Amino acid sequence: MQFLTLSRRRTDAFPAEAFTSELVSQEAHRIKELYIAGILRQVWRRSDMPGAAILWEAASEAEVRNACESLPIFKAGMLEIVAFVPLEPYAGFAPSK
Repeated sequence: MQFLTLSRRRTDAFPAEAFTSELVSQEAHRIKELYIAGILRQVWRRSDMPGAAILWEAASEAEVRNACESLPIFKAGMLEIVAFVPLEPYAGFAPSK
């Protein structure tokens, strides 16, 4: 099953300098691990605010939530998941009868 998350960095509660290069590097490393593991399918930076849109593939919502909670910026309390959407296949691509 696939899931879409939208996150935002909590820049309202943390100054820009709190998002250190070390923390961002740890985040990038964890994102790569999740990609290699096959749970994270695609990731985009948001252009409307600091944050990301991530396409996940997992057996359960709990698996995706655990992956989100493993992100270093999330662990630091500096990232908020603002939308968590389970996705279903588009019926228009199904074979016609």
